[in-house]
Amino acid sequence: MNSTKDAYGQEVLAFFQKKEAYEIIERDDGFIDLSGGPASYFAQFKDWSEVEKRVIKLAKGRVLDVGSGAGRVALYLQKRGLEVTVIDNSPLAIKVCTLRGVKSALVLPIEKVSTFKPQTFDTIMMFGNNFGLFGSLNKARKLLKMFYQITTPQALIITENVDPYNTKDRVHLLYHQFNRKRGRMGGQLRIRVRFREYIGDWFDYLLVSQKELREIIKGTGWRVRRVVSSRGSSLYITILEKECL
Repeated sequence: MNSTKDAYGQEVLAFFQKKEAYEIIERDDGFIDLSGGPASYFAQFKDWSEVEKRVIKLAKGRVLDVGSGAGRVALYLQKRGLEVTVIDNSPLAIKVCTLRGVKSALVLPIEKVSTFKPQTFDTIMMFGNNFGLFGSLNKARKLLKMFYQITTPQALIITENVDPYNTKDRVHLLYHQFNRKRGRMGGQLRIRVRFREYIGDWFDYLLVSQKELREIIKGTGWRVRRVVSSRGSSLYITILEKECL
């Protein structure tokens, strides 16, 4: 990825260098959102959500952290003695991971996970709402089958998501309708990241309800082992295990 297109990586690097950093999300219906910014990608364990603190204890063995950001998950798991490989399609985010002490960090988009050998990992981590990286229903099913191949028989996927329908915001409700009219899932966002003069490429980011998630994983070799959610929050974490167990 060209550094001028890596708006996400530029904001992560700026925050790491203690410069002004923020994140603007632009949606394809014209909606603009100023997110919480890159600080969350650097959060220490004590500042994680309670559900993340509870669920991270399930991570085991060799771990693949998908969409690593600044490496907060990997750094915590490394301290626990686990072997962690992080991947991100942002070269600058991977640079920051390495500078912060992540031992194995690769510039690799989620679409290329099949490059790993079969049964390489015991856990796949997708914190930070990174179920969204699956992008669409069909892509999610394809990637989940890839995840099945690169993981051991007892492997887990620990994935965080947001239910997009837990809202009364008219702008978001209209966007759900807009998506369905063009044959997309309601929470299938088409977005790009902006920071200062940097503008990233458009990409799909998938937010789904718990019911939709269960439909997506059918036929992929995975099943829901457990769902952990916070009262009053749209955020939830799903632990997936292989159906062969």
